Amino acid sequence: MNPADNAWVLVASALVLLMTPGLAMFYGGLTRSKNVLSTMMHSFFLMGLASIIWLFYGFSLAFGTDIGGGILGSLQYFALEGIGAEVWPDQTITGSTFMIFQCMFAVITPALISGAFAERMKFSAFAVFMLLWITVVYCPVAHWVWGPDGWLLKLGALDFAGGTVVHINAGVAGLACCIVLGKRKGYGTVPMIPHNLTLTLLGAGLLWFGWFGFNAGSALKADGTAAMAFVVTHMATAAAALSWVFAEWILKGKPTTLGVASGAVAGLVAITPAAGYVGPVSSVIIGAVAGVVCYLAVLAKGPLGYDDSLDVVGVHAVGGIWGALATGLFASKAINAAGNDGLFFGNAGQLGTQLLAVGVTIIYSFVVSLIILYIIKAVIGLRVTEEEEVSGVDLSAHGEAGYTL
Repeated sequence: MNPADNAWVLVASALVLLMTPGLAMFYGGLTRSKNVLSTMMHSFFLMGLASIIWLFYGFSLAFGTDIGGGILGSLQYFALEGIGAEVWPDQTITGSTFMIFQCMFAVITPALISGAFAERMKFSAFAVFMLLWITVVYCPVAHWVWGPDGWLLKLGALDFAGGTVVHINAGVAGLACCIVLGKRKGYGTVPMIPHNLTLTLLGAGLLWFGWFGFNAGSALKADGTAAMAFVVTHMATAAAALSWVFAEWILKGKPTTLGVASGAVAGLVAITPAAGYVGPVSSVIIGAVAGVVCYLAVLAKGPLGYDDSLDVVGVHAVGGIWGALATGLFASKAINAAGNDGLFFGNAGQLGTQLLAVGVTIIYSFVVSLIILYIIKAVIGLRVTEEEEVSGVDLSAHGEAGYTL
């Protein structure tokens, strides 16, 4: 064990945990005031639910010994059996440090989905959906990409910190939720503007801050790869914040605070899979493209006819897809010898591998999410009643109000 590496990954774990309350603020400010608490509750509840799942069997399903074909891990680490002060295989940190770092990813990934169905899902349905989704979607995909015997890892797919496992996975599940739940009452005719953009900006700042743990921490060492991942994370985010703002300035006539916050998140999403494999100039290109592409994707949800409350599909699915493919374009062994070269550095095959990883993640997450949703819909129902939706989910589901001044 290297004490410096171990200390850095523990700090990074705390940074990643902070991202989930940051997400709660980001999402909460974007909703109408009558739904701010119910929206924030999704993230805070998952800090509990996902962590307990991870302790008992989630970590084992994702990182346990493979039980066949690189699809799923065994239950060898059930209830963290054998996870303690021993060094994690092929690393310089302890097993408990590795476990808790990965736990924070399992917390925030399902929380991302909640923005797609904000303001209209029953809390009971939300809890059951997340329990099942973490178990049968997140854990297997994490095993494919990050498990030592995962089939996508063995094919050479690159995902440094979660483009496929986190963002595409969550974004596509969010699309399934939008389709099955349907639109909010009054969507398209009643104004549904963010009630507190100051809260959203504070949340975006916490996400940007915590994301350094997300990406640089994924090096699992306090080394040069972590330092470069830190640098490119910041530069891609800066570029995306600017490109989103300039795109909306050109198309809409005004640069907005919502635009700069959304652009920053789009850049963070896009650089995530590439963070340990690309240099600063490449990261600026990845971020700049992400800002424009994700902005256009958000504009497209109106013509496409789905109600993605807080733009999970446009930012996380689309941004994650671009980031995963951009890794296949810009990755360089000169940055990280443990990775691979991408198309622009002479290896066209890496782009093909990234396309495969993106494709199977989209299909698996979308289909299994649909199945889970339809089962829950048939058994307990998914949506709050029309009366509850009109009065606000804060009051109907939790008996509370976000503002009582």
